[in-house]
This record gives sequence, C-alpha cells and structure tokens, in this order.
Amino acid sequence: MRYLGINKSIGMLCLSGLLFFSSCHSVYQLAGIQSNSVEINSEYDTKQDNAAVAVFAPYKAKVDSIMSPVIGTCEVDMTSGRPESLLSNLVADVLREYANTLPGQKADLAVINFGGLRSNLPKGNITFGTIYEILPFENSLCLVSLKGTDLISLFSDIAKVGGQGVSNVKLLISAPSNAELIDATVGGEKIDKDKIYTVATIDYLAEGNDGLGSFLKAEKRVCPEGAVLRHIVLDYVKKKTVKSEVITSSLDGRIQIKK
Repeated sequence: MRYLGINKSIGMLCLSGLLFFSSCHSVYQLAGIQSNSVEINSEYDTKQDNAAVAVFAPYKAKVDSIMSPVIGTCEVDMTSGRPESLLSNLVADVLREYANTLPGQKADLAVINFGGLRSNLPKGNITFGTIYEILPFENSLCLVSLKGTDLISLFSDIAKVGGQGVSNVKLLISAPSNAELIDATVGGEKIDKDKIYTVATIDYLAEGNDGLGSFLKAEKRVCPEGAVLRHIVLDYVKKKTVKSEVITSSLDGRIQIKK
C-alpha cells in the first residue's frame, strides 16, 4: 500500500505539471513564411551517393530495359504552351482519332489540358520512357455529351485560362488579361445551340477540374474501360512506325488570340 501511495502521488504531480504547461501560451508568433523552389537537374548527378546508387542499380536496370526501346521517330521538337502548341495539338488529335475507332462512338472534338503534359517531345527517337515522361498520370478517355449552349460555356472556360489542347475546333479569344471567348466553330461550322456534341477528353477534366467546370453540365458521360491516354499515344506511335511514318504536328491556328 505504501508503494501504491507513492506512485499515486507521483502520478498526480506529473498530471499537475502537464496541466500547468499546457495552460501556458507560447511567446512566439509566426512572423511570416518564405519559400523557394529547388530545381532538381543534372547537377546532382555529379554528387552521387554511391551507396544509394548500388541499392537502386538492379531496379534501374529493369526499368531501363522497359523504357529504353525505341518505338518511333519524331520529326520536330514539340513543346506545349498556350494558346496552342505542337504537342497539345498532337495529343488532342490522337485522342479524338482513337475515340472515333470505338464501336458506336463519334467524337466531334477533343479537349486535353496543358497541365497533363509534363514534358516535351524532342526531335529524334521516341522511347517508351519519352511518352511516360510526357504523360505520367493514369488519365483515361471519357466521352462527354454536351448541348451546344454548354459547349459554348466550355469554350468560355478554355478562353479564361488562355487556351487548352483542342482538336477539330477553332477558337478566337481575347487577350489573356481579359480572356473571353469571341468566336468558336467545330469542324468548321458554327455551333448549333440545340445540338448534342460528343467531346473526347480525359476523366480528370470530365470531373470539372482545371477550370473546366462546364463539363459537369454533361448530358451523358461514357468512360471506356482501359482507355488510358498514355497507352493510346504509345499505340499511335507504334502504328505509325509500322507504316514507316514519323510523328509530326503543326500549328494551324485552332486557338487564336485577337490582337
């Protein structure tokens, strides 16, 4: 009983101390927050951690065996950027082309986002790794049905951010400082406000992300199983290579900014 009393006293003392300190307020206050970006580039290759390199070597060899094989050739350097670019035009066209091969489907146009293109496509050999760097996310094809009035609203969303990747579309938008939709056509024709249009896009955008909230007005949405954008582009490159064709793209004024 004596020891129980001592332990109880010590416990009460500790509890009292905790309550005392928890009731005290810190004299420190947050004065501000500063941050900066650190670019991870080839400079770090000269300062290798040899132990870490040894650990990862077997895994690197396996990944390289998958990513290194050449699957095609690119005719020109392709970068991505607003309002339109060689790379965004290519990927949007490939997505629409693939959607039109699906049974019972016909995509009037395609929309992708610049945020989903994470690297450039350089002139020369194209490897598996090249495509994985450009399209690292598991974004999948979705076919979204939009009424003409809602399609115009979607194009207004695109205008507000200064452009996105589109296919079979011509948009005229105002300057980025006051970005608004001025004119739009699909397949060279004015938009019929009562017509239902099918948009080939990715699941991320179909959910209204990246400023394209008008996708949420969809009359219908179909997302074919297994139609991952990266795999669609990989298959496109392989098929072109079988035909001895190179991968190319062009700037055709599908999104123009009014001067």
